[in-house]
Order: sequence, then structure tokens, then C-alpha cells
Amino acid sequence: RVTDSLMLLLVLALSCNLSTAATASPSAPHVKPSYSFGRTFLGLDKCNACIGTSICKKFFKEEIRFDTWLSSRFKLPSSYLLSYSGNYTDDDKSWRSVDITRLTTKYQHDRADRRICTSLLKTKTCSLERALRRTRRFQKWLGAKRLTPDLVQGLSSPMLRCPSQRLLDRIVRRYAEVPDAGSIYMDHLTDRDKLRLLYTLSVNSHPILLQIFPNVEGWPFPRYLGSCGRLVVSASTRPLHDFYDAAPAVAADLALQLLTVLRSMGTNDLNYFFYFTHVDAGTFGVFSNGHLFIRDASTLGIIDKEEGSQLIDGQQEYKDIFSCLTVDCQSAFVSCNSIREKHNLVMVCRELLPKLLKGKFLQPLQEKIDSFLQNCADGPADDHGVDEAVAKLEELLKPLRSCDSRFAYRYPDCKYSEKY
Repeated sequence: RVTDSLMLLLVLALSCNLSTAATASPSAPHVKPSYSFGRTFLGLDKCNACIGTSICKKFFKEEIRFDTWLSSRFKLPSSYLLSYSGNYTDDDKSWRSVDITRLTTKYQHDRADRRICTSLLKTKTCSLERALRRTRRFQKWLGAKRLTPDLVQGLSSPMLRCPSQRLLDRIVRRYAEVPDAGSIYMDHLTDRDKLRLLYTLSVNSHPILLQIFPNVEGWPFPRYLGSCGRLVVSASTRPLHDFYDAAPAVAADLALQLLTVLRSMGTNDLNYFFYFTHVDAGTFGVFSNGHLFIRDASTLGIIDKEEGSQLIDGQQEYKDIFSCLTVDCQSAFVSCNSIREKHNLVMVCRELLPKLLKGKFLQPLQEKIDSFLQNCADGPADDHGVDEAVAKLEELLKPLRSCDSRFAYRYPDCKYSEKY
């Protein structure tokens, strides 16, 4: 009986091993979930009327993933959203948060595409690249050795309303969608590269600003990681409106950072004056370490205090298809000469700081803060009055922020430096 039992155990063991071997055989490979991208979702079907392709490999290798990919259905998000949360990796082990955004809404993109076809080729649909290549402006770009003010005249981007040659040279030298040539001449740009650069500048200059004023050099913008079709990938920030209900110490810290950023926009080593044409709760963002940055640079204009505008009278008013891809062709031009030095401070004191600081502090401190905010927002006739109101506001806010790990961007430095 013992022998019979041993024989039975041996038979069971052999059958188990055979079953395992069959399961592990090459004829039954492990099936990996498929994350298939449509060219339409990325906007690659519209290239070269697009931003670029520098980060496409990351998408296709699944090294950039939308947050929705973490769900059981593995579906791409709606193509009608303007921005998406995602994750980015270089080694498949460590992931970091990124923002994946469109230059404008899909509705505006589609409307602009139709406008290109109907106005240039008189058809409902067309090859966007072929249509744009025929334009007078792009033909001038093709023959140009250097990006000059006349090539960007009439474009709707605030950054290009009053361009200097120095600023345009910086765009060409630091354009990140092509191999870095470090040259102010456009010899290293192919026809395709020129069309992509012109298209980006015409629709939304946000990614260009991130490229030419990089985060690693101390500029208050998130890091530009690349583009694919009509999607831009940059380091992730939480919009300022997420902090409207923050604790008093956090609100005071963010308000002081905001005022510091605005000061750097007016006074910096390169002698550029950055001004906002519009601010809202999504203009500024906060990194996970508590550091505040400009999240959306699309409404930033630039005045070169060193060279001034190189556009002659009448060039600002020039209109063509590139002038109205995302805005009304009849929109009024705003002269750069009308922008006051304290323009940014007055705008932020009106639109953002009251929402961040209102009702956060005990009386009479809250009353004093509200009073200084109002004095700043009223925008006295002389800029000195705005400076005085902001200085008093900063004096009230500095003692209110704490020095602890919630503010990783300045902790533990704040323990040993009066700067904080």
C-alpha cells in the first residue's frame, strides 16, 4: 500500500509539471494592454500645421501616460479638453507629474482649420500645410536668413506686438523643436521647421516663451518637455485657484511669491519688461514644493527696454490668415506705449490677490490688508502710489508666513536666512 501511495504521488507530480510547462510555453505569450494613439487625437494628422514632434516617441513608448490610463478601461481622455494631467518617466521606475495641454480648444483649432481651407483654397477641407505654404507670409519666411520684425508683423500673440530684433534672435537660437544650433540665423531650420514655428507663434506663444526663458535659468515658468502634434508637455503645477481656501500662512506665502514674480517681470538682467494682457486663476500655478510660477504664458507681452520695438508704423495693423487663426481678425491693436510700468501689479491687485487674501486674517489686520489692496488696485496716477501700497502690503504679510516643511522650496533655508 505504501508503494501504491508513492506511485500515485509521482504521477500527480509529473502531471502538475507538464501542466505548468504547457502554460509557460511560447505558444501562449502574455498579452500586454494596448494604449493605441490616434494621429487625430495628438494632432499629427495636421502637421506641419502643428507645434512639433520632439516628444512623440515618449507617447508611443508609453513613457508619457494620461491619468486615465491608470483606470481599468485604458481609454484616452476626451479630445475636447484643453489640458490633461499625466505622468512622465525616463527610466520606467520613477514617474513625475506633467501637464499635457493644447494651444487652444479643439473647437477653435477646427474653426481655424476650416478658415484656412475656405479663405485660401475655397474648399471645405484641404491639406493645411499646402494651403499655408502658398501664403505670401510663408514664402517670405522661406527666403529669409534671419527672423526679422516684418516676418511677424500683425501676428496676434502679445509677445510679438512690439518685437525687437534681439527678442526674435533669441527665439531662433533657442527654438527647442529642432537640434540646437546656437545661431541667430535660420539656416538650421528646414521648411517644415519654419512652418511649425510660424504656426506656433500664430496660435499661442506659450510654448515658445517656456523654451526661450527656461526654468533652469531662473525664469518663473514650468519646464518645457516637448511637443507632439498639437499637444505640449510641461512640468505640472496646480492652478492658483486651488489655494483660494488655503490656510493664512500659505495664502500669505503665495501672495508674497506672486509679488516677487511680478517684480522680476519688470526688472531682470536681460532688460525685458513682461506684461500681462489678462490674468485669471489659471495664469499662475504652484509646484508640489510650494513654489509659485507662471502657469500660462499665453497672455504675456514683451517690451524690450534695451532696443525698443523694431516695427515701423502700420506694420502692427497688418492682417492675414496667420493673424486670425485663434482671434477675430478685426480685434483692436493695443499700443505698447500705453502699458504702464506698474500695469502687472494693478491687474493682480484687482483680479487675484483679493480672492487669495480675503477673510483670512483677524481684524484689524484684515482691514489693513484690504485697504492696501484697494489702493494698489485703484492704480493711482503716479506709479509711486502703487509701489507704496505694495510695499506696505508685503510688510504686513512677511511675518504671517511660517517656516516649515509645507514650504519645501525654501525649507530649511528659511531657518538661517533673513531673505525669507
